Amino acid sequence: MKQWPVPTLPLPRVILTVTLLAALVALLAMGCASAPPRNPNDACAIFAQYPHWYREARRAQERWGVPVPVLLAIIHHESGFQAKARPPRRRYLWIIPGPRRSSAYGYAQALDGTWDWYRQSTGNRGADRDDFGDAVDFVGWYLQENRRRNGVALDDAYSQYLAYHQGHTGYARGDHLGQNWLHRIAQRVERQAVRYAKQLQICRRELERKRGWGLF
Repeated sequence: MKQWPVPTLPLPRVILTVTLLAALVALLAMGCASAPPRNPNDACAIFAQYPHWYREARRAQERWGVPVPVLLAIIHHESGFQAKARPPRRRYLWIIPGPRRSSAYGYAQALDGTWDWYRQSTGNRGADRDDFGDAVDFVGWYLQENRRRNGVALDDAYSQYLAYHQGHTGYARGDHLGQNWLHRIAQRVERQAVRYAKQLQICRRELERKRGWGLF
């Protein structure tokens, strides 16, 4: 039986083909996550750039009762709206990269175990931490759990952030007490939430109008 030769590409063309495929894969991966908003300190500018973020944040507010400004302020501080944010790696001898400080990842900087708890608790098993809609829903769920466990008001951005950082149990134990640096961060989150709330008073009507145009 005659063996037909298998056609092969010249080596330069093989390299070019592989390079183009790798670039295409990278572009597709980048397209799955939105770049951080150009003006992260202005809620109206954020939602003007990403209207679907407003719809997703409002959906989380309606589901969990947490005001949009509080949701937004926590994500702003945790990740700076970077979809794939991770804690920095530890360094050995200031050069050699070691493990990361925690498994926190995504917009909400949720830990592996906490994210698994969220997915199991809500039934949102396909949720991704680098998806804004899933992340903002996670923050709403986590703050609602803190209200249920520790009685913290949903619009109390200061105390809710302390519990977000220390965990529900840690907050109940008072682990945040005496940690002045953490309280300063909580104050910044609170001020950011107030700022977002004032901004949204100006553009909320327009955002709600455009929200009605959305398909989801």
